[in-house]
Amino acid sequence: MTYTTRDEWDRHFGDGKGFRPVGERERELFAEHAPVPEGGGRALDVGCGTGELAVLLASLGHTVDAVDFAGNALGRAREEHAGVEGVRWLPLDIERDDPAPLHEEGYDLVVLRLTYPFLKDRGRVVHGLGERLREGGALIVVTPVVEHTPEERRGIALDEEEIAVLAAGWRMVERLDADGLAFLVLRGPGHTGTRAVEKSPTTGHALTGALAVVTDDAGRVLLGRSRRGMLELPGGKTTGAEGFAAAAVRELAEETGLVAEPADAHVVTVLVDDSHGVPRLTAVVRINAWTGTPAVREEKLFSRWEFFDLHALSCAGPVFVPAAQALDAVWPGVVPGLPSVVSYPVVGEQPPVPGEPAEAVRLRHAMAGTVIGGGWAPSERVRDALRTVPRHRFAPEVPLAIAYDGGDRAVVTRRDGVGVAISSVSAAWLQADMIESLCPEPGAVVFEAGSGGYNAELIAHAAGAAGRVVTADIDPWVVRRTRRFLTEAGSGRVTVVEGDAALGAPAHLVPRGGFDGSMITYSCWDVSPAWREQLAEGGRLVLPLEIGGYTRAVAFERHGQVLEARHFTYCGFVRDQGQQARAIPSAALLDGELTLRFEHGTAAPTAGLEEALRGPRHDLATGITMGANAYFGSLQLYAATTLPAFVRLHAHRDTGVTALSKGRDAPAVLGEASLAYLTHVQTRHGELPEDKEWEWVVHAFGEQGPRLAERLAATVRAWDRHIRAEDNDRHAEPVLTLHPAGTPDELLPAGDVLDKEHSRLVFRWPGRTGHLPAPARHSGTVAATAGES
Repeated sequence: MTYTTRDEWDRHFGDGKGFRPVGERERELFAEHAPVPEGGGRALDVGCGTGELAVLLASLGHTVDAVDFAGNALGRAREEHAGVEGVRWLPLDIERDDPAPLHEEGYDLVVLRLTYPFLKDRGRVVHGLGERLREGGALIVVTPVVEHTPEERRGIALDEEEIAVLAAGWRMVERLDADGLAFLVLRGPGHTGTRAVEKSPTTGHALTGALAVVTDDAGRVLLGRSRRGMLELPGGKTTGAEGFAAAAVRELAEETGLVAEPADAHVVTVLVDDSHGVPRLTAVVRINAWTGTPAVREEKLFSRWEFFDLHALSCAGPVFVPAAQALDAVWPGVVPGLPSVVSYPVVGEQPPVPGEPAEAVRLRHAMAGTVIGGGWAPSERVRDALRTVPRHRFAPEVPLAIAYDGGDRAVVTRRDGVGVAISSVSAAWLQADMIESLCPEPGAVVFEAGSGGYNAELIAHAAGAAGRVVTADIDPWVVRRTRRFLTEAGSGRVTVVEGDAALGAPAHLVPRGGFDGSMITYSCWDVSPAWREQLAEGGRLVLPLEIGGYTRAVAFERHGQVLEARHFTYCGFVRDQGQQARAIPSAALLDGELTLRFEHGTAAPTAGLEEALRGPRHDLATGITMGANAYFGSLQLYAATTLPAFVRLHAHRDTGVTALSKGRDAPAVLGEASLAYLTHVQTRHGELPEDKEWEWVVHAFGEQGPRLAERLAATVRAWDRHIRAEDNDRHAEPVLTLHPAGTPDELLPAGDVLDKEHSRLVFRWPGRTGHLPAPARHSGTVAATAGES
């Protein structure tokens, strides 16, 4: 009995048949090795059949989810155990269905009793079940073993090699005997890291071959477990004058039984490396259509063929080197830490490859609902883009739940040598907000600086079938990754170019009259002149702009040489890596305990400040309070743009000197051997958020400290009077215009002026207009004077 389909199992149970009953030894082992946590546990019985084990687990104190894909099995279970409480009988194919019915908070115990041998994609299923275990939980597999099973029933049992594969990657493995059945208790899914491994030395002067990359209708990739103890792709050597695509199609059929047409096989790249000193040339062939069911056709070479989730490839264990490199060629980033290889990409017309699990569709719609419910996507075009564009296919290295995490999580896709994020898929709410600010009309042509693919596809979708996007990135790896993902899952309306995006798009890609809109997806200290020059009159430029060290996504609209701000959003982005990247001047204080950051770009003298910080501290309460969850980002921006000699003070460790906690920073004002900075202290405590309150307090050091403190406190009071609102979303925003560098003062409007390398920013805040009849620059240290009204 080796059933493979739902119908076969349904007939089995419909005919009154069942499984081997749970023996006394098994009952003892479950009681001993699956103790119920205090307060009760939650268990998952996978392939529950008629429910005998589920009832046992419930009697031990577990609340049980019992799942099976055979309707007749569940029908009998409900009938035979109608009076049992604490069991949910769930129709679910653990390999194919959306796992939405399963408990969101996971399980203390997951059991596969007499089920594991029948799974087609064993590795993927066990990996997914391991992810559902709570801390300290266990996965128990009860299975027949070959040595106690007749040859004609070999398909229901595991041999020692299969048991070793099952146990690999778990921190604790205990094997017990239950009357001839293997009773395996697995704890701590460690997910063995992927290792690229070679085969034995080869003979000959060179190796030339092709590897077939095949995915199923859920987007999972086919890999074979070879007799050498590693995972491999279908493929092998070319023969005679055979082309790479033809070789991949032939090898796929010979090894797996799957049938593909040469027209559906596309060479992605050719990899060149060596194996034990022998040159090796491997063509990576993407096959986007096939028929059949994977089966082992060469038993001397392979033991199984299974489909694997892309996000699990980073912990798949040993993978043959060319196979790992081929996977990375199709999905850059899914297999980390690979040996170097020379790649020659092949330019060709590969159509998009469909396929995604039902879970991805559900999670994508849930994410879109969260973003829409938060008010970030008011237009139907952006809403439809969120519901349609497959975000997970642009972040294949992470699980679906992370890719679609409520619209509030950025997925880091690349880090530098010290671990700092340098490329990511931004939070969906922020992408939606910035696209809404961009206002792409149907047919719009948009420039994007900073690639990744997903955001560009959202814009392309919002711009409609006649729209297009040009996206540029300075990182060759990001460009390669973006091109591949757009080929796999894109609309065909996004063009990717490699280069410093601060220089704008190549001239031949700029439409006559300029881009209808431009979006920058990395943090910018300044606005590149190219972005303004390539923008059409009336077009929108949306970018994360650093203002005094605080980043805001600002939507500008072009009017001649002036950019006028239309919208601000609090945000955070990866930093610029191009020619506009800027190291912020800073000064270390108190042996590295503090850092003073000159966010406006020009350092000021700090002579005597160390001595002042070791002297007495002056404290000044502002009288301005705030409750829990109050928004004060507008205060940061107000202080950064209106205070002369504004700086930021950062604490690297807890210190009683400044009363700043480790990792915190504070807006500050620098004087001659003097400093004042703003913090808040809790003045009212309580169990509920509404019972708590904090007051803004200024601390100051040095001779000018008291006067600097008065200036800073006055700024807080002015903010409270003119900018702040009870509703966090209704704080007043400045009128901001951006002018080219070199614009004379007399041509600037009245306001607070912030000068950068390529631009002059003028801020006009409510309540300050009467105090600023002309532009007011803010830079350098100042002699402290009385404060702002």
